Amino acid sequence: MNLENYLNKEIAITQVKSSSKLTPRQKGNLKGLGLKKIGSKSNLKADNSIIGMIKKVQHIIKIS
Repeated sequence: MNLENYLNKEIAITQVKSSSKLTPRQKGNLKGLGLKKIGSKSNLKADNSIIGMIKKVQHIIKIS
């Protein structure tokens, strides 16, 4: 997935898997993205810091 195509655009992020087995750092990234539990959604403007957080937890989220 090439996330640089989303730079400076509004994106919708949905959590699709549980965060129970994640490291504390990955859980912090989910919290920073505004996701709390399965099915939670967040609309964000994609900048470099948001894209970096998405890359760390891309196996748990879906981008639309």
